[in-house]
Amino acid sequence: MTKGLSSMDTRPLGIFDSGIGGLTVVSRILEKLPRERILYFGDTARLPYGNKSPETVTRFSREITRFLLRRDAKAIVVACNSASALALDTLRRELTVEVIDVIGPGAVAAVNRTRSGRIGVIATQATVRSGAYRRALEELRKDVVVHEVATPLFVHLVEEGWTEGDIPERVAHHYLGDLMADGVDTVILGCTHYPLLAPLLSSVFGSSVELVDSANETANALAERLESAGLMAGPDAHGDLTCFASDVPADFARLGERFLGRPLGDVRPVEQTDLPWFER
Repeated sequence: MTKGLSSMDTRPLGIFDSGIGGLTVVSRILEKLPRERILYFGDTARLPYGNKSPETVTRFSREITRFLLRRDAKAIVVACNSASALALDTLRRELTVEVIDVIGPGAVAAVNRTRSGRIGVIATQATVRSGAYRRALEELRKDVVVHEVATPLFVHLVEEGWTEGDIPERVAHHYLGDLMADGVDTVILGCTHYPLLAPLLSSVFGSSVELVDSANETANALAERLESAGLMAGPDAHGDLTCFASDVPADFARLGERFLGRPLGDVRPVEQTDLPWFER
């Protein structure tokens, strides 16, 4: 039964990604919904998702959501573009809780902001191959022209901390030349790593191109969904963040601070006996 709008729900939000990139989504959610408790799962044992098959990404996503639901998650945020592209339909069909993705909110924002109807998408190979952004954009506006470009090296640059300087700028020009020649006026950052490259990308594209941060749009969509479903934590609740990593939690904590914009504190290792993919 749907909760009344005046009710409050102090159960945590369950958020997952293949690794640390989804912490950019968590950062925006913490800003927007500071009273919410968050459980974040980074699947560092099996990243990256961007070069895996739809069947594999769907299996991983189902396993992680089971992990989060066993910890009483009231909603699931798929803070991973590859998982949103490849596993979302399955998760929404199988789960009884709210499921929020990062593709839909970004597509809505891009359609609302474009002046020419020419929209670029930069993402991983898996997200581009899936055509998920193209479908979402074309469902919203039939005459939209979508130009998608796979930019996998951006992920490695961000994780190495190379978000400015000659090397990332040269990589950006190599990847984005066709987008600029195509005359797009709006570009969706279709990977959760890419907001850390936003200043560089803005410089490369110039002021005539607007960047859409899917992480920020997802936080806005989540807030609206929680409010309408009566799932907000309420004014007296105290938010917190608990992170789980499926491998090497120390590295997760070190890199994660850059994505979250603040210290993570302890990152909990996931014991093999507790991993959902060991539950057969």
